[in-house]
This record gives sequence, C-alpha cells and structure tokens, in this order.
Amino acid sequence: MGKKIYVGNLAYNTNDAEVRSLFEPFGTVVSANVITDRFSGSSKGFGFVEMESEEAAGKAIASLDGTDVDGRKIKVNEAIDKPARRGNDRY
Repeated sequence: MGKKIYVGNLAYNTNDAEVRSLFEPFGTVVSANVITDRFSGSSKGFGFVEMESEEAAGKAIASLDGTDVDGRKIKVNEAIDKPARRGNDRY
C-alpha cells in the first residue's frame, strides 16, 4: 500500500510534473498533486505525493525535507488525514 507525503512551502510556480520528478529518484511515484485555489487556479504553495512503498516514502522524506527547491526550503513529512467534516458543521 502507498504512503502519502505532504510537501509544503513550494514556490507558487511549481507544478505537478516538477514535484513528481523531485520524488522519482526515491521510488515509484503513484501521484503528485500541487493544491490550487478552486476559484483562481493558482497554487496554494503545498501539495501531496503518494509513493508506492513505505520505504520509498521514508527515503524521500529524509532526503528532501529542508532542501532548496526553486529558491524555497521545502517541508516534507508524512501526510496526516484530516477528519471528515459533516454537512453544515462550521468551526
């Protein structure tokens, strides 16, 4: 089963393909998605990568956390699932 990784502090011009190529040296990348604003379409500066194996994810996190990408030190760690929200709950 794959392992999901959070990638933060991305430059706003970094795209899915660039994130994928950053992680490929560590193993098979199942998916790489930079999160965008639904209205403007511009990057929110973070994304998620799913690696095929836990081992590949661990290597990628250890190697890439704090590295410079497009002039910014990226934050790379294990993604934590948000609890599901119910209907009209507002906090």
